[in-house]
Amino acid sequence: MAEPPDSRVHPPPALLFQHPSRKVARAPLHQFLGEIATKVAGGRGITCLITGDAHLQALNNQFCSKDFPTDVLSFPLQEGGGGEIAVSFDAAARQAAEFGHSVEDELRILILHGVLHLTGLDHETDAGEMARAEAGWRKRLGLPRTLIERSQRPRRKQATA
Repeated sequence: MAEPPDSRVHPPPALLFQHPSRKVARAPLHQFLGEIATKVAGGRGITCLITGDAHLQALNNQFCSKDFPTDVLSFPLQEGGGGEIAVSFDAAARQAAEFGHSVEDELRILILHGVLHLTGLDHETDAGEMARAEAGWRKRLGLPRTLIERSQRPRRKQATA
């Protein structure tokens, strides 16, 4: 007799860091990934690759037929499993500077966004469901404004030299 889907044992979340930056503490990001894998994704196994723009562009081209870099991509696994997300460290660094918070916080925002996509939410096709979920989790997790919130509000002005 098969067990119900929510009682399956999933592999622990994995954080793969393939970017040369040593400026980011990886242990807290791994802990964050574990926390949202449990709280947001119901304990599903999630692998998160943090890499650069060139790798995200190649993945975006290969899987989405879009030949440009992006900040985060999500790849759900079949049969109610977890999934994989890829995050551009380069994009995270630019966006953190643009919005006035740390690179670590931006990586957390991008990871949260990717994990929400793994749960089946899609801000491009839903009626605001993902935006509401993302805003709620952002508040609970103490994060700055999330991707969807930022796209709906004016950006912070850059200081001029």
